[in-house]
Amino acid sequence: MLLLAVPLLLLLLITWQVLADGPLLDLDASLSDALVRPDRASELLSDLGNAQVALPVLAVALAVTAWQLRATGVDRWWLPPAAGATAMVLVPVLVVPLKAWTDRPGTPAVPPATGYYPSGHTATAVVAYGAATLLLLPLLGSPAVRRALVALCGLLILGVSYGLVRRGYHWPLDVAGSWCLGAALLVGLALVSRSSRRTSAGTPSRRSGPS
Repeated sequence: MLLLAVPLLLLLLITWQVLADGPLLDLDASLSDALVRPDRASELLSDLGNAQVALPVLAVALAVTAWQLRATGVDRWWLPPAAGATAMVLVPVLVVPLKAWTDRPGTPAVPPATGYYPSGHTATAVVAYGAATLLLLPLLGSPAVRRALVALCGLLILGVSYGLVRRGYHWPLDVAGSWCLGAALLVGLALVSRSSRRTSAGTPSRRSGPS
């Protein structure tokens, strides 16, 4: 539960600073000024957080996980992919009200508007790529392949985050808030998946019979 409490507490702290125009926003603005240099590379990196890019990756991971777990006779084979899909659905459910509540203006690099906190692109990337990684890791036998998958996931999330800040689409705190939100959703997914594996390990499969 500590793993779940830490990102939630950090999310509350960042959200409070945004709502109260706290001292973290001065640091946020200074960091943004130092990092914003709009270019084509940053725009391409930020596009990796588009739903059109990230969701198909998660969909493939959901399908592979469901097929593999069902093929190996796991009783509750549907639970991990269902939890992964639910985590993704919760992203707009949580992000949209937060954007409306905080009503945060964008950086000087974007047209005047509000609703930039938290970053929807960052949350989409964290949950889509993170959930795909969590679901696929138990199916991979090679430690090297597992490490490579985790590294790729981290690079994709960091790439999207950097691109959004570098392009000026979001303040750094917008991105950090979405890291916390996404981390909480991924911890929930990991807990559900672990519970499913424990239940399956302790329950004889209908397909394979008593062990």
